[in-house]
Amino acid sequence: MHTPVVGTADGDLRVMVLRAFDLASRTLRFHTDARSPKITAIKDDPSVTVLFYDPEAKVQIRARGSGRVDTNGAVVDAAWDQAAPFAKRCYLAQSAPGGSCDSPVSGLPDWVEGITPTEAQVAPGRENFAVLLVRIEAFDWLYLANTGHRRARFEFSDEGMIGNWLVP
Repeated sequence: MHTPVVGTADGDLRVMVLRAFDLASRTLRFHTDARSPKITAIKDDPSVTVLFYDPEAKVQIRARGSGRVDTNGAVVDAAWDQAAPFAKRCYLAQSAPGGSCDSPVSGLPDWVEGITPTEAQVAPGRENFAVLLVRIEAFDWLYLANTGHRRARFEFSDEGMIGNWLVP
């Protein structure tokens, strides 16, 4: 479940790499380009859904929460510092994600195509790096089984977690 589908309130969906999960705060962490259109979508409406699926376990998790994008601070600095230079090179893209181009391109400068750059070479990408934090407010768990599926919903409140069984 390392690459869930993340949806924003505008109906846009994308596969993102889950970088971390903090159980105590129920927060998922993803990395993104600060110039991405999803940043505006989340600022306009912080509602975010995240769909996980594990085909071996036959488990689907649909999580709903509130998204926040940070471009500065200790969490963002630590995430940048922990990322490998090869991953950091994505943030060297010359144009914002989703921008038009005349031919298929990576968006990266030619000099970085196909190489693992040094930390110094990727340093300029830091200004385009952001962290998407999604605080989970509720989730549905679905187990797919030939003998009969099982489904449950869990919601969080100040009092803790409340769960109940649902008809799949």
